[in-house]
Order: sequence, then structure tokens, then C-alpha cells
Amino acid sequence: MKTSFLLPDSLNALWADLDTHPNAKIMAGGTDLLVFLRTRGEKTPAIICLEKISALDTIEQRDGSLYIGAATSLTNIFENELIDNHLGVLQSAIGELGSPLIRNMGTIGGNICTGSPAGDTLPALFVLRAEVVLKSRKSERILPINSFITGPGQTVLQNGEILHSIRIPVSSQFNIHHFEKVGQRKALAISIVSFAALVCTEKNIVKEARFAWGSVGPTIIESKEVEQSLLGQPLTLSMLENAANLARQAVMPISDLRASGEYRKQVAGNLLLRLVATV
Repeated sequence: MKTSFLLPDSLNALWADLDTHPNAKIMAGGTDLLVFLRTRGEKTPAIICLEKISALDTIEQRDGSLYIGAATSLTNIFENELIDNHLGVLQSAIGELGSPLIRNMGTIGGNICTGSPAGDTLPALFVLRAEVVLKSRKSERILPINSFITGPGQTVLQNGEILHSIRIPVSSQFNIHHFEKVGQRKALAISIVSFAALVCTEKNIVKEARFAWGSVGPTIIESKEVEQSLLGQPLTLSMLENAANLARQAVMPISDLRASGEYRKQVAGNLLLRLVATV
């Protein structure tokens, strides 16, 4: 099968291409899709690349939120002043993702749509309460990111619909932005466990906490029980040890070639303990 490669330069051109090729694969940077197709030997009738559509390559602030176009490169997000000022946890997560070459090509929309539990941006986006803006020729819908990803490699994207942008509320209440991941090596590693945290403290007393773990379940794992266990408490090692035990019960990791499920459980709790160093 010969694959057609299409490069629309506007959303209207994209809709026309999707009408002509309804079964086409959508590609932004291609760092996930092209590897997937090559590894599985899968054939596709058409690939539609989004890199020429300027409306999908934006970072802007309006109405109390930051909007990031789905085809914005990870490097541009990492280096953007608005991200640096408001979304430190996302910036940290992107800094741990791949290599500079991967970040130059890879996009935030691709990382989201791949739907991998090991996706490095996902725990950060979950704690930031990000929403995805989905568009087709005739409609638009906005969903919380935790409703968009339904399982490993699975999303609610419909035929003729694309991830247009990500909307993230801007908040100054969290004074602790933390991201960390554990892999089999220090760089260029798929995470064995990743962890994102937003914490608001006042005189070291926790007023609000949001936690999310990656690579420990079919999707990103959050736990209200873990978060609430710290509310009204000092951010001390003893309190975090209690929360870490709850975290190990909340996660649902599998064993694979990279690590056992039991090891992942232990690490998921251990990463929570690292927050004591942020005080």
C-alpha cells in the first residue's frame, strides 16, 4: 500500500484532507507515530502532518488560562516565559522528556494523544487540571484531560476530530511545583514511575495538594485519599511517610521488562517523600 503524505497549511485545508482521507493518521512531530508504524509494520493509507498549521503552534494567555496549541514543540513550551512563570511542574516534566532532538520535534499534542501511561507531560497536566480542546469541521468540545485518555493508547478522539489545543488555568496559589521520574538510566529513559505534585503551604501547613503518578496503572493515577491525608498537616517526613503508604495502595502497576509491580509500588511512595526537600 502506498501512503499519501499531506501537509495542510490551515485548518480549512486540514478538514478537506480529512474528508478525502477519513482513515488517515494525524501526525505532529512524528516521534511516536512513525516509530509505532515502523515497529508494528502497520500500513496507513495517508498521513496528515500538522506542522504547517500556525493556529496549532501557539502559546498565549487569555481569560485566566494558558492555551497551548497541540502542535507546539516541547522545546518551545520549555523555553517559553509564560510557562516558566506559571507552569513550573510542566516545564520540569518536559525537561526530563527525551533528548533535545526529541523535544525539538515532539509536540505536546502528540504526547497526550499517544495516551501512554509513561507519557512524561501527563502527570503534570493532570495536577494542573488541564483541559483539551477538540475540534472538527463543525464542532468543538472541551474535556478534562482525565476524561480524554481512557486507557493505554486510547482516547475519546472521534473520526474527523483533532486535538486543537490544551487549556490550563493559571493559578498562583501553589508554591511547590515538583516533578520527578525514575528510569533505568539517567537520561533518554522511559519512566518506570513518574510523579507530579502541586502543593500550597502556609507556614509549612498544607492547604491544598494535588498528586499524579505515571507508569503505575493503565492511565495516570490520582488519589484523593493521599491528598487529603496531608491537608492541615505540616509537610514533614513523618506525615509524608503516612501519605506514601497510602500512595502504594492507590497505584496499580504491572510488572514488565523495565520493573516489577512491587518495585513500582515502592518507588511511587518514595517519590512522595522527596517533597520534604522542597520545604
